[in-house]
Amino acid sequence: MEAIPFTPDMTVHPEVLPFFDAATNTISYIVRDPGSTACAVVDSVMDMDYAAGRITYESADAIIATIRERGWSLEWLIETHVHADHLSAAPYIQERLGGKLGIGEYITVVQQTFGKVFNEGTEFQRDGSQFDRLFKDGDSYTIGTMTAHVLHTPGHTPACTTHVIGDTAFVGDTLFMPDAGSARADFPGGDARTLYHSMRRILELPEETRLFMCHDYGPNGRNIQWETTVGAERTHNVHVRDGIGEDEFVQMREARDATLGMPRLIIPSLQVNMRGGHLPPKDEDGKVFLKVPVNGL
Repeated sequence: MEAIPFTPDMTVHPEVLPFFDAATNTISYIVRDPGSTACAVVDSVMDMDYAAGRITYESADAIIATIRERGWSLEWLIETHVHADHLSAAPYIQERLGGKLGIGEYITVVQQTFGKVFNEGTEFQRDGSQFDRLFKDGDSYTIGTMTAHVLHTPGHTPACTTHVIGDTAFVGDTLFMPDAGSARADFPGGDARTLYHSMRRILELPEETRLFMCHDYGPNGRNIQWETTVGAERTHNVHVRDGIGEDEFVQMREARDATLGMPRLIIPSLQVNMRGGHLPPKDEDGKVFLKVPVNGL
């Protein structure tokens, strides 16, 4: 297991405001520096009525309104990975509040993979240039007086990252709540064995570290939850708690993934999110279209 390339400062306790999107079971976050007005937004959501092909921004507007009402300053928009189940609203928020857009450096692998799937032309840049910062493992950045650290945690996708800010970590789709286990690993570029090592790496953080999920589906009818701790995951996670070995996990994860259907919004989500949240370019008539690759996923 690769060592954590930094020592978390557990004396820093960011303020975290969750925003739950019931349509996609996504939790977006505002993370504020308690020592200033600086904040970041993690994994924002752009609303889409897929059947109607209609884009709206109610979820993003709620985040924007909160930041404005509290007089905060947006410094970063963070994508933990290229989401396959919801569309990012990062450019919409950035246009209104500023801030830099960041994602893991292996976005380029995702762009290469899905650029082919969606038969994108040469005008589609596959170098991550749609983003302001491509994070490497061990990189850091600041939100006001806080230092945020980046862990490369692939397995769900090649570009997955975990962002550790003081006593808090945003894990994207790598880990779920203890009773929900782990993310799927069967998308192109995913790998169950890699995912196991990424999860165990996260679980090497201090036990009191607060972990914030990107998704929750309320298994067995419980209320939606999004916050747990490293200690709770190590003790209770149904897929990767202490004592569950790599081979056991891989066998379970691959068997489980074989039964899962594709997310409802995977086709529009990938096309938009690999562009940093931007829609595909307009055609000569000023219209925007999304492609459906037949038998391509």
